[in-house]
Amino acid sequence: MEHPIEFFSEDIAFELDEPDQVSDWIATVIAQHGQELSGLTYVFCSDDYLHQINVEYLDHDTLTDIITFNNADTEGTVEGDVFISVDRVRDNSSDLGTSFRDELHRVIIHGVLHLLGFTDKSEEEEALMRKQEDSSLSLRKF
Repeated sequence: MEHPIEFFSEDIAFELDEPDQVSDWIATVIAQHGQELSGLTYVFCSDDYLHQINVEYLDHDTLTDIITFNNADTEGTVEGDVFISVDRVRDNSSDLGTSFRDELHRVIIHGVLHLLGFTDKSEEEEALMRKQEDSSLSLRKF
């Protein structure tokens, strides 16, 4: 199935495994939440690249694994740019004792969940976000 989802890399050599299956999975998660997928761009990058975005656009001088920009003009529509630090994902997967693939998929869907309206500022919101991530990961068919 064709989806308006694109995957790029900036300043690193990285290629997502199974991009068509990942796209189908993302579209399934969005549809389950009753929203329409308009367009998603994922940019896989280094810590340095994502740190620069964090400082420049969000005024946060910290490392992070993901930054999501919501570009949707219409309620109920998912459209955005998602920047993911492959360095952070790799370190986090090692720290958490999980596979790089599972941690990458968790971060990929974390960005989608933000675009669907979920936040993770408080402990309660973070717990709900984690539950949504787990639920979304369980929908993978690949």
